[in-house]
Amino acid sequence: MHKRKVEIAIIGAGTSGLTAYKAARKHTDELVLIEGGPYGTTCARVGCMPSKLLIAAADSTHDAAQTGLFGIQVGDIVINGKQVLERVRRERDQFVESVVDSVEAIPAAHKLTGCARFIAPGRLAVGDELEVEADRIVIATGSSPTVPDMFQGLGERLLVSESLFELSTLPDSIAVFGCGVVGLELGQALSRLGVRVRMFGRSGSLGGIADEEIRAYAEQYFNEEFYLDTRSEVKDITRAESGISIRYVHRDKGEVTEQFDYILAATGRSPNLKGLDLHNSGLSLDEKNVPLTDPSTLQCGDHPVFLAGDANQQAPVLHEAAHEGRIAGDNAGRYPNVISADRQTPFSVVFCNPQITSVGVSVGGISSEKRKDYVVGESSFEDQGRSKVIGKNRGLLKVYAERTSGVFVGAEMFGPAAEHIGHLLAWATQQRMTVSAMLAMPFYHPVIEEGVRTALRDLRDNLEKNATPVDPCLECGPGS
Repeated sequence: MHKRKVEIAIIGAGTSGLTAYKAARKHTDELVLIEGGPYGTTCARVGCMPSKLLIAAADSTHDAAQTGLFGIQVGDIVINGKQVLERVRRERDQFVESVVDSVEAIPAAHKLTGCARFIAPGRLAVGDELEVEADRIVIATGSSPTVPDMFQGLGERLLVSESLFELSTLPDSIAVFGCGVVGLELGQALSRLGVRVRMFGRSGSLGGIADEEIRAYAEQYFNEEFYLDTRSEVKDITRAESGISIRYVHRDKGEVTEQFDYILAATGRSPNLKGLDLHNSGLSLDEKNVPLTDPSTLQCGDHPVFLAGDANQQAPVLHEAAHEGRIAGDNAGRYPNVISADRQTPFSVVFCNPQITSVGVSVGGISSEKRKDYVVGESSFEDQGRSKVIGKNRGLLKVYAERTSGVFVGAEMFGPAAEHIGHLLAWATQQRMTVSAMLAMPFYHPVIEEGVRTALRDLRDNLEKNATPVDPCLECGPGS
């Protein structure tokens, strides 16, 4: 076996691995980036971008079907499933190509192709013919869809987010298991594109929403478009001659049996760590065999090893993966002078429609004892001016502040333009703005953000223990 010595080895060339490489290279030129699969990142190949392309097609179809609200009649809407998925793949491939181009610009001496595994602390085997000895190691191997045992044996009738987009055309029917981000985004998109969808959950969770009132509101809304049961009772799943047969307890009809073309397993993702032979690494592992990691430095114990991105399961979203890559790469480069980095405000968006966003502290998800430290304000978008104008007046927003200081700490929202509103609220949270300072900012009229002002005013009044309710009609006039 050939041997090579480097200062830093980075395992994985996804979003986190690539940003780790760029950060580490500022400290040394003696480093390698090891990748055992195709270049292109999970986001570009099978995650963020192809899913948003499918959602864009679905929203376009939905909007065309809603024009009667404005007195506009369109002809029959024809959905060409083959063309929909061809565009998804075509545009997706361009996103992947741009990532591949950036990888190809990395010097050849800094890239190794093959699956890496630990053979001892600080020593990696890459494939069968190369051993890499590294002073510091960054693990950025990403994650893969988790497929429960109940779906084994379904063959090509079982889809995950990484195979859905490879279908030649849209199916007639699909059963989605999992009511999280992936299940909601893809399930609703498929439904709006004419696919018969049933969505099954187990735990009662929905899109990561912590607040019970917002979660119930969202569940009711989704059930207006397709059948969704967050606490489903599935009796049996069998392979049928032309698809999948599912026997379950329908919320209204009792026990029923339905046939579907496919099952989409959207039941979470697991870190890609099994093939690393971590038992040879010298690292301390938790009960799930994930290395124990300091979230502020991403260092694994006191070892010169750093775990970043989806592989550590701390915050499996792209912007966090990139941020963690920079932290891990920089600390690997400066080791042993490891520094604790300021972490960004927790922030997530679900691109269903209406959208879901969660920012900072989710007060609805903490214990009642700790909840006493916070004050809540809220607003509905059903009577919000701009939302009514554009026919997207469904949703709830709750905003949170520290009771003693009035500092804004977070929000949860199911409603229109949540991806944009979430950014504004995340920035305010990270800057630790007070509620009064946020209300001193300009609010144009008429915009959806006026609904944020309504919630903030309600929050301010609750902080001041003012019982006077906020009049939503005040949002309808200039200078309000």
